Amino acid sequence: MPFVDVEQLSNMISHAVAPAFLLGAVAALVAILIGRMAGITDRIRHLNQIADDDTARVWLKADVARLKRREILLNQSLQMAVIGGIGIAVLLLVGFVVAFLGYRHEPGAAALFMASLCFLVGALFRFLQDVRLALSELDHHH
Repeated sequence: MPFVDVEQLSNMISHAVAPAFLLGAVAALVAILIGRMAGITDRIRHLNQIADDDTARVWLKADVARLKRREILLNQSLQMAVIGGIGIAVLLLVGFVVAFLGYRHEPGAAALFMASLCFLVGALFRFLQDVRLALSELDHHH
């Protein structure tokens, strides 16, 4: 028996397509989350610069608590998305090593894939919560 099981390695390559695409989607989600977090952080900084004696705009500072809640939700979403991405990367790496050695990769790959998907579902749920909080009455005042 050769050291490298070509059939098992070929099988792993065909099984790696879906996780590889998912890894790209996770990277896009992470970029979106970082962009939203940066916008919220900038908005908080801008609101905190309003002087307490600025009676025309001080009411805007009431939005800081909502923005901080959004920042927490996005941070949790970002962490779960990154953990899911790490899980997918580990799945690919371990899958190829195991296949290279000629062993079956499917049982471990399935477990890692399901765990990664659970983290991604959590990330998307937190993202949904942020989307729901994104608009408030304060956003409609001029």
